[in-house]
Amino acid sequence: MHRYVAIAASALALSLAMLLPSAPASAITAKQKMATCEFGADHPEGGGPKLVGAKRKQFMTRCMANKNDPRGTAVGTPGSPSDAGEPPDEPEPK
Repeated sequence: MHRYVAIAASALALSLAMLLPSAPASAITAKQKMATCEFGADHPEGGGPKLVGAKRKQFMTRCMANKNDPRGTAVGTPGSPSDAGEPPDEPEPK
């Protein structure tokens, strides 16, 4: 009888362990996001000066928005030549 209880407990633990990775690790709170955005405004890429005035307000608005595409739309599809970065085809030598 104890053997069946141990097997059932093991099966239950295994089932819970399989469900656990499907849950998100943790969600960022608005306070954490604000701190991250403020850090970005105070320490811009390239070591430039802090953002101030209208530029800071614009940065903070975009940073706090619930968008996941900060770089805009893609130029081409992966693996295909596009206008960005791919050299043009050269003519065949004669």
